[in-house]
Amino acid sequence: MNVKGRLYTAVYGDLSSVSINPIEKKPFFHYKPGSLALTIGSWGCNFTCPWCQNHEISKTPPSLNDGNYVDPGTLVERAVEEGCDGTSVSFNEPTLQLEYSLDLFHLAKKRGLYNTYVSNGYMTPEALKTLKDAGLDAVKIDLKGRGEAVRKYCGADVEKVWRNIGLARDLGLHVEVVSLLIPGVNDDQTTVEEVCLRLRELDEEVPLHFTRFHPDYRMTDRPSTPVKTLERAVETAYRHGLKYVYVGNIPGHRYENTYCPECGSLLIARLGFTVLKNKVVEDRCPRCGCRIPIIGPVKVSTALW
Repeated sequence: MNVKGRLYTAVYGDLSSVSINPIEKKPFFHYKPGSLALTIGSWGCNFTCPWCQNHEISKTPPSLNDGNYVDPGTLVERAVEEGCDGTSVSFNEPTLQLEYSLDLFHLAKKRGLYNTYVSNGYMTPEALKTLKDAGLDAVKIDLKGRGEAVRKYCGADVEKVWRNIGLARDLGLHVEVVSLLIPGVNDDQTTVEEVCLRLRELDEEVPLHFTRFHPDYRMTDRPSTPVKTLERAVETAYRHGLKYVYVGNIPGHRYENTYCPECGSLLIARLGFTVLKNKVVEDRCPRCGCRIPIIGPVKVSTALW
């Protein structure tokens, strides 16, 4: 808000949601697998996506008279007390909580916690660098389609998203990319090919997740993404040289697992957000010795074994 020529954030610490989530829910499959992150959200968004599954908070403006303020120090202490391994700013677009994130990350680092962002990737380079300096470790960035579709449905320039994927990687952040495939919006082969080719040019080892759309918000008239569409996208990505490709929102699918890109061995078995098995040994495939770029340790669930 502009108050007498001075800018104020209307959402600093005004939290709409606080929960403990597996890091796989973000999704991060190659960053601290099996760990837990205290996850927060606020209000609003800088995109206009009509399919938003968190529209109750992302399409709701903050209330200046009835906020739910949580001090960042209090949040960090709760994360430690609850046995979390890190923090995650998510649910709505986290860059709206930029100032709060900077304070939160600084305090979290002092307590040995990691920090993550679940973002649409639409921030200035200066903001991304400042987040890194404050203690951001990993960022998940959504790629919502090609230029025309992103302008039409999200009101944004997809080239800025691509710029920030590259910048985040150059800054040394762990990066994973998600493409929600929506029938009639971005599920065509041309879009999938472009995403795969451009990501390979940046880094063939960046994990890419193709996730299944479910009707919501203002797109309840569209069907869920066919499983075959997602499988075809994964196969396209592998054909173009990407090494780690996954499907999302289909629990139990074989493409939830991590396989060795050299010998094809099953390395990490998952079921939804749960890590069932881990065969990676000191960042290597035990069968062929291929280096596997996973930031560990990998925590296998004990609940199912």
